[in-house]
Amino acid sequence: MSLALSLLPAVRAAGHVLAGVVPNPAPADPTAGSNGITLLISYVKWGAVIACGISVVASGGLMAIGSLSNRPDHADKGKRGLIWSLGGVVVAAIAIPVVNTVFAAAH
Repeated sequence: MSLALSLLPAVRAAGHVLAGVVPNPAPADPTAGSNGITLLISYVKWGAVIACGISVVASGGLMAIGSLSNRPDHADKGKRGLIWSLGGVVVAAIAIPVVNTVFAAAH
């Protein structure tokens, strides 16, 4: 036990030396400014927003059909679908600025 305690300062000193050697490079754009990648990401972002909008409308229709017919399970599915599609809208709305910030930091 005392041997381990006596080696502790040497281990700390070696750790400080090794920590000083590790490089910390600045962020770099791995795509080298490729417009194709940026275009693909923008298409995916718009696709996600469009899919969320379509699912909100479809869920509302399913709730209406379930309420007007003798199928209450459709109304329940519509309510669950509406909640999930609104959750998807929130996730997409948060993800879009995050992606933009990450790509802006890489330039």
